[in-house]
Amino acid sequence: MRSVEAVIFDLDGLLIDSEPLWREGESRIFQGLGMPVEPEDIRATMGMRLDESVAYWYGRCPWSGGLSNAAVMTLIEDEMVRLIGSRGEALPGARAAIALARDLGLKTAIASSSTIPVVEAAVARLDIRDLVPVVRSAAGELYGKPHPAVYLTTAGLLAVHPTACLAFEDSIAGTIAAKAARMTCIAVPDEQTRPRPEFGVADRVLRSLTEVDARFYRQFMAGGSSADR
Repeated sequence: MRSVEAVIFDLDGLLIDSEPLWREGESRIFQGLGMPVEPEDIRATMGMRLDESVAYWYGRCPWSGGLSNAAVMTLIEDEMVRLIGSRGEALPGARAAIALARDLGLKTAIASSSTIPVVEAAVARLDIRDLVPVVRSAAGELYGKPHPAVYLTTAGLLAVHPTACLAFEDSIAGTIAAKAARMTCIAVPDEQTRPRPEFGVADRVLRSLTEVDARFYRQFMAGGSSADR
C-alpha cells in the first residue's frame, strides 16, 4: 500500500456531534410539512447530500403546499446552521486527531456531504479552520456520497494521489465513497450503526477518534495495510 501523505476527514458525526441535530432539524421541518417522519427515521439518509436526502423523503411521502425541493432544502439548511452554530459540540479526539496529523507533516482536509453554509457553521463552531486549509462540500459535485467525487476532488486540491490519502468516516455512504476513491478508510461509526456489516469494507473500524495517536498514523505513513489490524 502507498504511504499516506494526507488525511481527509468527514465532518458531521465524525468531528462534530451533529447527527442528533440533523435528526432533530430535518424531522422538525418534515413534520411541519405534514410528513410522519420521526428523528430516528432520518438515519436512513445519514451521510447523504441534502438534496438527495430531500428527494428521498419526498419520494416516500410527498408534502403538500407547493413547496419545491429547493425551498425545503433552504428551510433545513437554515435550521441546521442555527442548531450547529448554537449546540454543535466536538466529538472526543476530533481536534487532537487533526492537529496530530499536521504535526506529523500530513496534509489535512475536510470532505463533507453538507452544504457550504452548514460546513462553514460547523468549522467555525469547532474553531478548526487553521487546521484544515482545504474544505470541500459535495454540494459542488455532480454526485454526493457514496459516489467518490468529493474525495477525488479533495485529493486533487491537496495535490495528493487518492491512494496516498487516509479518510476518516462515520457513515456507510461515506465509507463506500472513500473506498471507491481507492483511499484507505477508517470508519468511526456510532454505537447504533457500528454493527452494520457494510462497515466491513473499511480498512479499520474504531470506536472513537481518541484511539488515533502518533503510532496509529505512522503505520500508514510507513505503508501499513488493512492486514496489520
